[in-house]
Amino acid sequence: MNKQDYKIHIVGAGISGLVAATVLEQHGYSLVLIEASDRVGGRVKTDIINGYQLDHGFQVLLTEYPAAQKYLDYKSLELQDFLPGASIFKNGKQEIIGDPLRDASLLFSTLFASVGTVTDKLKILKLNTRLKKKTIEEIFSDKEQTTLSYLTELDFSSSMINDFFTPFFSGIFLENKLETSSRMFEFVYKMFGEGSAALPKGGIEEIPKQLLHQLKGTTIKYNTAVSSISDNKILLADGQELESDFIIIATEASSLIPNLKNQAIEWQSCDTLYFETESRTIQKPLIGLIPDQNAVINNIFYHTSLKTAINAGKELLSVTVVDNLGLSDKALLDQVQKELRELCGITSTTFIKHYTIPKSLPKLSELHYEISPSETRLTETIYLAGDIQLNGSLNAAMIAGEKAALGVLENLQGIFK
Repeated sequence: MNKQDYKIHIVGAGISGLVAATVLEQHGYSLVLIEASDRVGGRVKTDIINGYQLDHGFQVLLTEYPAAQKYLDYKSLELQDFLPGASIFKNGKQEIIGDPLRDASLLFSTLFASVGTVTDKLKILKLNTRLKKKTIEEIFSDKEQTTLSYLTELDFSSSMINDFFTPFFSGIFLENKLETSSRMFEFVYKMFGEGSAALPKGGIEEIPKQLLHQLKGTTIKYNTAVSSISDNKILLADGQELESDFIIIATEASSLIPNLKNQAIEWQSCDTLYFETESRTIQKPLIGLIPDQNAVINNIFYHTSLKTAINAGKELLSVTVVDNLGLSDKALLDQVQKELRELCGITSTTFIKHYTIPKSLPKLSELHYEISPSETRLTETIYLAGDIQLNGSLNAAMIAGEKAALGVLENLQGIFK
């Protein structure tokens, strides 16, 4: 049987499914990608509205991600780097802290900021140094505890934890109690410390678009919902049945396979609201943090502080809400605008779009960095991909897609160990 004769299907054209397709193509196989929506990307999407680029949620690429370096062409993405720091809004003031070793312009603001103590700032430098020496493998084999208990054990002051670590990492983990595994904290902190946070000039969806354009022998079925999957068969929502030699499920599998019904993943949710403003209160490309525990806003960012491919001429502001307190859309919008005025001094905002994202990040325990190809195999013909197999990150989505593809190849060729 020739390679081209095999029927291989990937369900889900997010980052993980696209990488799985890339690996299979590299080994000479043709395949079919089945996607429920009208375009690739999964959770990594950008809309053009009112002349602005609106990402589905505030997302960044950490340039140090090993899998991203392997599968993406950074130059053609025209990555725009954030400064390695944050602007903190507290008590009617804005204070900037950051890593002066990586950007000297942050030195004086960091030294004189009232956020944390001098001891805290020395501990941050010490933590940076320690995590640079710690390998990713060591991080993910270390004991797991909550991020909050980890930071407490390192003896950071309550003010440093409340004013910086909690709002900054709540925006990454999408939960505001820092219950996420210390493994994820160390990994993300290491990635921030060794590379940059960046956005493609054309928005976050440029990442899946680039992966798609690299595919040559893949057929994509858009707007095609899958109802169920069994060995060698895919039942579509319209009743059509597809025969398949191998199936990679690059989306949540629990709703597609009967015996996985009780293994549904829990998800972190968030809301992102976009506004047009006349000017910027944060002049540099820095994330703005709101450490007020009674506020609904977690962080803000002016996307127009970076170069963008499309710009309607004013400033684009995104607001991330980790916990919307069950407010209606109208009540949440009113509260966000009130907090922008009172906490950030942002008085003139024109509302553009509100994204409610119920499945932003998977809630996972026992986080892992790697998975072997054989571990992605659910049955002889079904393989599982997606970041839910490892940890909630773009890097994990890529690794899981790669390993699922290698699992199929292992079965086909018997050449991978």
